[in-house]
Amino acid sequence: MLVGGEAGAGISRSGFLFAKACLRGGLSVFGANDYQSLIRGGHNFYTVTVCDKSVYSHTNNIDLLIALNKETILLHKDELVAGAGIIYDGDEVTVTKEELGRDDLELYNVPMRKIVKDLEGPSIMENTVALGAAIALLEYNLKLMNGVLKDTFNPKITKQNIEATKQGYDYIRNQYDVNTFGYKLKETDAAVKNRIFLTGNEAIGLGALNAGCKFYAAYPMTPATSILHFLAPLDREFNMIVIQTESEIAAINMVAGASFAGARSMTATSGGGFCLMSEALGMIGITETSPVIVLVQRPGPSTGLPTYTSQGDLRFAIHASQGEFPRVVIAPGDVNESYYLTLDAFNLAEKFQIPVIIISDKYLAESHQTTEQFDQNKIKIDRGNLITTNQYKDKEDYKRHLLTPNGISPRIIPGTKGAIVRTNADEHNELGFTTENPALSITMADKRFKKLEILIKELENYETVKLHGPKEADNTLIGWGSTKGPILEAMKILNQEEPKINYLQILYLNPFPAGKIQEILQSAKKTIIVENNKTSQLTSLIREHLLIDVTLKILKYDGRPFNPESLIQNIKELL
Repeated sequence: MLVGGEAGAGISRSGFLFAKACLRGGLSVFGANDYQSLIRGGHNFYTVTVCDKSVYSHTNNIDLLIALNKETILLHKDELVAGAGIIYDGDEVTVTKEELGRDDLELYNVPMRKIVKDLEGPSIMENTVALGAAIALLEYNLKLMNGVLKDTFNPKITKQNIEATKQGYDYIRNQYDVNTFGYKLKETDAAVKNRIFLTGNEAIGLGALNAGCKFYAAYPMTPATSILHFLAPLDREFNMIVIQTESEIAAINMVAGASFAGARSMTATSGGGFCLMSEALGMIGITETSPVIVLVQRPGPSTGLPTYTSQGDLRFAIHASQGEFPRVVIAPGDVNESYYLTLDAFNLAEKFQIPVIIISDKYLAESHQTTEQFDQNKIKIDRGNLITTNQYKDKEDYKRHLLTPNGISPRIIPGTKGAIVRTNADEHNELGFTTENPALSITMADKRFKKLEILIKELENYETVKLHGPKEADNTLIGWGSTKGPILEAMKILNQEEPKINYLQILYLNPFPAGKIQEILQSAKKTIIVENNKTSQLTSLIREHLLIDVTLKILKYDGRPFNPESLIQNIKELL
């Protein structure tokens, strides 16, 4: 189902409410939000994909369209499947099958504005009337929607909204034969209490909280802003500091300082903000501090398409800032991975005293997805070589950058009795004092890169890649990040036929898990990279590390995510 209209009409909220009602009926739901960089006007829409089995992405095949203006109908008429329905207000919108050139559609004229006016409600409540009409057509349980409304609004607004949905529901039942509409929703017996419905950004926020993050600083930048919105109301409950800074430069320097002071810290931004952070990222590298940085991609260059999606910053994340220093770049592909990989990010950052970058994108960050409740038994905190007050022996000056066999220096929290903790953004000696000695400069650079050797060995025990689908498949799709969902949905269809296809998902992009990838690819007859950028940055990484040139690519760089339907067509053409 797709809900569409102009900005400010409550499009996202109404789609989310419908999705929650489906979730409470035991169904699996994926909700994708599409909006322009406008406060009012323009065209916004929210797509809800529902199934009694797991659903991993949105679909462009629309069974039911709620159109709060005519533009929505005209823009999405070609996505409507045969027999699809359109709910609209005939007093505001005139539409005919002839005008649309589609005689295979069902039109449902519901006087939404009149109903809301009679209820003396605000005009934005028209979308609630439409939801009631949709529930009637789908023959779904209206009580589930009412329950969602009760949990969302205050009692006065709830009463109005419940009446609005009832009026929309009754209007359809009284004026139309719902049996002629061919698409229905049925509740299942799935254990609803064990399921949650959240976005990638919310999952990262939850992961940070459970990882013990105590300091979060960020400047609002779409599509990373909702992490700030999520964490801000929880600061006191989780005893953390959440700050909206005056700039991305301030944010990255604050989290660097918090990390140096001993607090687990995190910031989040998008490409433009990450540009501003890159100088401080170098400081983090040379001072061996350990914040987590979330890079939520959108199309560039420059401002680009601020409310759309992209995977164009992969190389930037791997190489950002001056000089050379180790870092980890992790790419979750769904909300589940967004949570668990955030836990890993904090542990790796502190254990190896390096920055860890979680690279996401608008599609993953802001899409809602059903998942099982996160397993709290998997929460493990590893703060690395951290010396407590009781362990520190005040015998000599503390060497923050002590040379050790593995490159990881014992870390003391500043303020520990008897210890002076020094570090420096200039090259420095073990004590943290500036040096320009060439031999010592080599020694300190080698020290930092010793950690990379140990890190690579450590990551052999991590799930740095995943292989989805039949192991014996001749054809392997390769991707990272949010392309996971559309690829898995496409594979559901493609693997009903021959030839069989599997999917190699790369979760850790730096250090690059070359050995594991090579082992999987050596049995594939054909390999196809699926990526949301122009230059196929993953192709160049594979070539760099494996000397393998993947020539078959499916690339998309219009700001929109892949959808399973077009992906299936693209794959078939290449096979």
